[in-house]
Amino acid sequence: MPALSKLLSLPEAARRVGDGEMISLGGNSLTRLPSAFARELARQEKRGLRLVKTAGAYDIDLLCAAGAAVEVQSGYVGFENLFGLAPSYRKGVESGAVRAVEHACYTVIAGLRASAYGIPSQPVAGLQGSDVPGLTGFKEAADPYTGAKVYMIPRIRPRWAVLHVPYADAEGNARIEGGTFEDVLMSRAAEGVILTAERIVETSFFEERPERTQIPAFLVGAVVHAPGGARPGACPPFYDMEEEAVARYIGQSASAGGLAAHLAEWEERDHHPAAGRPAGGRP
Repeated sequence: MPALSKLLSLPEAARRVGDGEMISLGGNSLTRLPSAFARELARQEKRGLRLVKTAGAYDIDLLCAAGAAVEVQSGYVGFENLFGLAPSYRKGVESGAVRAVEHACYTVIAGLRASAYGIPSQPVAGLQGSDVPGLTGFKEAADPYTGAKVYMIPRIRPRWAVLHVPYADAEGNARIEGGTFEDVLMSRAAEGVILTAERIVETSFFEERPERTQIPAFLVGAVVHAPGGARPGACPPFYDMEEEAVARYIGQSASAGGLAAHLAEWEERDHHPAAGRPAGGRP
């Protein structure tokens, strides 16, 4: 039986995300983030999205600037020491348009683990003395074996995990080079996975080193060939972060007209990526 291709265009894949749904975004800060997919969600004027990420940057900020996000569960959102805080995320939270569900990065991980394990919550230690439980409503419980107090983090069950990967095949098998961050966990915690990929390769590419196939095809609902799909962030081993482009976005995002110009600037690259489909192996 021939393999089932899940290849879709970027607009087709983005249309699978419905208004009001919870989506987790892969990568970390400005590395291997699903930038092209976030831009397409903004172009399609999605609304009511609830976003999940341990450490967000351009992707979270852009969806807040576009009015697509109403809630963010994250340990951190910002542009690190290069450009400071995420201005559109901050503006959304301060105005009440975006609800910030206060987390430590590890409590996001705990919530995703609970979902992946099929349990309602996951215990964590180390929050005693922190304001996070009170702000977010995490419940304290006694460990039944030792009596020690722990906090229980409710499960986080996204409708979609949206992940940008270096390599994928048309069926949805994927390999990540370098740090996987929370991407593998997200793929197990979510109801479904949407992949954007730098390279679409033949399945034989994964058969050579099957232990490096971190995301199996049966979890994946859609695959998009998206060279440069993490820009202006980085995607090892293909390209580094574009600092000038990040700075330009921050300046543009301050106004609706500027954001529209930013989305238009990237539209050709997002919708018509460079041609080329390697038959396997590193291009």
